[in-house]
Amino acid sequence: MAAKTTTLNAKNLEALGAPRLAELLIEISTGSAANKRRLRMELAGNHSGAEIAREVRKRFASIARSRTIINWRKVKAVTADLETQRKTIVDVVAPDDPKEALELAWQLLALADPIFQRSANESSSIIESFHQACVDAGVIAKSAGVEKGALTDKIFAAVQNNDHGQYDPLIAAMAPALGKDGLDLLKGLFVQWSKEPEEQITQSHRQVIGWSSKGPIYEDQVYGNHRERTVRIALQEIADAQGDVDAYIAQQPEKTRKAPLVATDIARRLLSAGRAPEALETLDAIDARSRPDVPIEWQLARVEVLAALGRADEAQADRWKWFEQSLNDVHLRAFIRRLPDFDDMEAEEKAFAYVQAFPEVHRALAFFLRWPAMAEAAKLVLKRKAELDGDLYELMTPAAEALAEKHPLAATIVLRSMIDFTLEKARASRYKHAARHLVKCASLAPHVGDFAGVGSHDAYVAGLKSRHGKKHGFWSLTP
Repeated sequence: MAAKTTTLNAKNLEALGAPRLAELLIEISTGSAANKRRLRMELAGNHSGAEIAREVRKRFASIARSRTIINWRKVKAVTADLETQRKTIVDVVAPDDPKEALELAWQLLALADPIFQRSANESSSIIESFHQACVDAGVIAKSAGVEKGALTDKIFAAVQNNDHGQYDPLIAAMAPALGKDGLDLLKGLFVQWSKEPEEQITQSHRQVIGWSSKGPIYEDQVYGNHRERTVRIALQEIADAQGDVDAYIAQQPEKTRKAPLVATDIARRLLSAGRAPEALETLDAIDARSRPDVPIEWQLARVEVLAALGRADEAQADRWKWFEQSLNDVHLRAFIRRLPDFDDMEAEEKAFAYVQAFPEVHRALAFFLRWPAMAEAAKLVLKRKAELDGDLYELMTPAAEALAEKHPLAATIVLRSMIDFTLEKARASRYKHAARHLVKCASLAPHVGDFAGVGSHDAYVAGLKSRHGKKHGFWSLTP
């Protein structure tokens, strides 16, 4: 065990003394621009909030001027840089001067355009930094006491130019600072903007999202043009912030209200507002009987509404029906959770029997892995081994790993399915994986008491050599 004095913690490092720690920081920061910037920030913070704000602005200007392409290798560094500036604004500047911090937060958000313009792809980590900055700005704005007219103008301008989604959480984040009056002002700005004339999109720039017997269906025909979509989404968010369900529904185009996910969104809002009968009516406007692919979100919302209406038996019937259709364990868990004691075991046994006989063996295997029920998975593999598709390595690999410890024969059968597919189809790119699977089969063989008619490991290898002996690329990889 390491001595306590060598354990890295603040107390032990303090014992080194300030001079030695300063030397170490200089050494550690050498060659690391990010670490040097962090140290400069700390030095500036020792002087005043105004000084550190100047340092943040200088860094923002440098980021905005940069022309370096941001590829996947540089995403982490860019994200770390943004996070350093964001945390400095929140932790150092905001407590001392919230108005200055809010202005810096706006400047940080404005960096999205120059950053994404030189990005090879829009990294989720970078966009998350901007989304968190929106949340920060909302918190700071509430304490800064900014005049509501000026704040709404800022928010309105930002949302108008939300090309990369950087401002997606902004309205919700700013709602507490805006209050009812501010939200009404913001709503008025978007309504007025929607009435202003807009340049028409040329035919060549219209996006096709589907086809009908009459020809292409364009995005703007269903969802409106860019301005219409921006206004609609903004007014929906304002309606949510004001708790106005009817205003939210009014912003949904008639054509989309019968889309399952849109109906689900509307129904959940109606349910939260205590309007369960209307929520059920909204959901049932979707013809689920002709939609075997109806999203689980719609299904879960419907059983939630039924429960709210006191129709628990109908909700349970739906859960079981949808489990049988999809083998989605979410429905079965919810069904079993609501059963009396001891009935749950009987229901689980009934469900397992149903899954064992399910026509699509791979969906059945995936269900048993998720549950998890390894004994049932092994039983399925042994009984329906001829149906296994070794090409489905995304399923077969974790299945073999999960079965290996307690069900070595089932794991062996799964591994063999992948080996057989690879060699029969001569998939040379998978030979190294197949060779690894064969080694795993060899290690499992001593733990298999009875190969139950599938042939011992030695017999299996002999068969492989007989059928695929000329596939030297594979055999060269085996021990």
